[in-house]
Amino acid sequence: MASSRGRLRVLGIDPGLTRCGVGVVDVAPDRSAALVHVGVVRTDPGTPIEERLALIARGLRAVLDAHDPDVVAVERVFAQHNRATVMGTAQASGIALLVAGERGITAATHTPSEVKAAITGYGNADKRQVQTMVARVLRLEELPKPADAADALALALCHAWRGAPAQSAASGPLTPAQRAWVDAERLARR
Repeated sequence: MASSRGRLRVLGIDPGLTRCGVGVVDVAPDRSAALVHVGVVRTDPGTPIEERLALIARGLRAVLDAHDPDVVAVERVFAQHNRATVMGTAQASGIALLVAGERGITAATHTPSEVKAAITGYGNADKRQVQTMVARVLRLEELPKPADAADALALALCHAWRGAPAQSAASGPLTPAQRAWVDAERLARR
């Protein structure tokens, strides 16, 4: 679903209490993408939790104000051995979903393996592989850093590509990530 810009603008959020990655991309109907914004909302681990969550909310609202996304994609919290880490991630994820809801913006969640498969064609890709493909898709001269920011961009691209129709051969060649996505969709239908 493209906005009045003719492109779908997606805000990807990689939730975290210390570093909450944010990435905004515009994705055209042919699945080509352009970087709009990338950054990290940071909080100090020594700050009380309620203040950290308020800082994350303030940072996310500033991104929403500045870039007016059509949809928000948030990394789905998954089980980890470190209970403190998963709790902080879950709390930051809740804040991300809350600020989207406050604005009436549709929000979706995606697992890390869904994002990796969409971006690299491999659900167990490492951080460097994800960063490399995000840089290639967005035609960036350098890998997006830190990893939280790259993950946010990957989330945004994954979400946009999941709902976008496949590109026809007549509209030009697919990027490697787009080819991997089309192949993954074809395998999933079997």
